[in-house]
Amino acid sequence: MPGSGKFVWYELMTSDTKSAESFYRNVVGWNGKDAGVPGQSYTLLGRGETHVAGLMPIPQDAVAAGARPGWVGYIGVDDVDAYAKRVKDKGGTIHREPADIPGVGRFAIVSDPQGVMFALFKGAGTPPPAVAPGTPGHAGWHELHARDGEKAFEFYSGMFGWSKAEAMPMGDAGVYQLFAIDGVPVGGMMTKMQQSPQPFWVYYFNVPDIQAAEARVKSGGGHIINGPMQVPGGSWIVQCLDPQGAMFALVAPPA
Repeated sequence: MPGSGKFVWYELMTSDTKSAESFYRNVVGWNGKDAGVPGQSYTLLGRGETHVAGLMPIPQDAVAAGARPGWVGYIGVDDVDAYAKRVKDKGGTIHREPADIPGVGRFAIVSDPQGVMFALFKGAGTPPPAVAPGTPGHAGWHELHARDGEKAFEFYSGMFGWSKAEAMPMGDAGVYQLFAIDGVPVGGMMTKMQQSPQPFWVYYFNVPDIQAAEARVKSGGGHIINGPMQVPGGSWIVQCLDPQGAMFALVAPPA
């Protein structure tokens, strides 16, 4: 559908919002601003006046159900209710029925047929202008570790019109399938490693220098779980856990 299918927001639900805000301010270079939502703690994260992510405590009912700190990506659509129904019709799950955020937009929290959570969103106003690829503080890559990479691509391409870009063989690890939105590669999908207990999305945020960012992750109490490593095309990546255990990643241009 026109105007749909792009990642438009990223949200961290965590067990310690103050600690997480301090960590990401230092690591990614974000500033924080209270969203001013009555009766709710929600912090807007970004650089300058441009916000790219949100931070909130894990809701108590989710904590009771065993939810752990983690990032969720919001995908822009032109009709949240219709897309939520399509998710369910295709074998996914609706975790939070479509609802309005006054003055902001409409959203729903869902998961794909393999159990990976994401959100649907339609903004109430004019979307912010696009930024140049690699702009520090913005998301630079989106990676899905699925139970079945090929079936996952079928679901997301059917939902949002994503197309296949380059496919990279990884030996015993299978194929890393790049996907494109409006012809521009923005992420990759693969069948998860056996040692990964469950499938997941991981979001890569742009930083100017990977070595300096790695040092900030460590000094801030985070952990490096993979990298730094150089990937095809020359960029450098590192995959991390923040101090509360939420997984995220960083990407930097060639040194």
